Amino acid sequence: MDSFFRLAVAATATILPMLGCDRVFYYPDQRVRCSPADHALRFEDVYFEAEDGVRLHGWFLPAHGNTPRGTVLHIHGNAANITGHIDFVNWLPEAGFNVLTFDYRGYGQSGGRISREGSLRDAAAALDHLRTRSDVDRNQIVVFGQSIGGAISIAMAAQRQGQLRAIALDSTFTGYREIVSHHIRHNPALLVLAWWFPWTVPLGHDPIDRVAQLAPTPILIIHGRRDGIAPWPMALRLFEAAGEPKDLWLIDDMDHMQVWFEQPEESRRRLLDFYGRALKS
Repeated sequence: MDSFFRLAVAATATILPMLGCDRVFYYPDQRVRCSPADHALRFEDVYFEAEDGVRLHGWFLPAHGNTPRGTVLHIHGNAANITGHIDFVNWLPEAGFNVLTFDYRGYGQSGGRISREGSLRDAAAALDHLRTRSDVDRNQIVVFGQSIGGAISIAMAAQRQGQLRAIALDSTFTGYREIVSHHIRHNPALLVLAWWFPWTVPLGHDPIDRVAQLAPTPILIIHGRRDGIAPWPMALRLFEAAGEPKDLWLIDDMDHMQVWFEQPEESRRRLLDFYGRALKS
């Protein structure tokens, strides 16, 4: 009973500060893990402002060669900052693509404090930055959204219909309240102590409600069948709700975003093929 009491106190202390807010979804930090220079990449530190004045930081990685195939807007997952996500996109310049990867407010060198609405403003600001650059063809911009970055990508793209040529979604969930409910249901201690918590998660900008609005922009959904964070049936539901054209790649024996490290050649080939078809259409 004493151990159960300690667990209850710990769970309550963790959950109550999050009550009614989005902080449960975001784990930002300012730790510097590496830079594009560590991968022998040319890059530019870029700064731009969100609609509400928050100053954001990102890296622009120019494509190798004289004529880029297109520009990838990378919208990363919920932990750390861009210095911990560069491995997902550091290969794209050699494949002929410019890349902009940026930090949401509260992450890395970006100002402000993270929120769901704020992250959506930040993604829109990143897209606006690309569309105003003289070295970017504004008609050749594609998105690569990972995990919660995929959820943000869907909401942003639904608001910016016609401004993107293709959207790749990796390990994305269907809804904010739904993903919290999933984890609580599958943790016996949390199920007892925090069964009520999903009802405190605000509604709004859920991917399952917005994904159909992206058509006719091509969509690629990538998901591992052993994803322990966002279960793969969520990817299937997103795919079924999306309009054409769309592609789905479900990978056996792969956890959350694991395929980029376990099957790098195949995952890169599929992403490049998808972008190539979309940019030629």
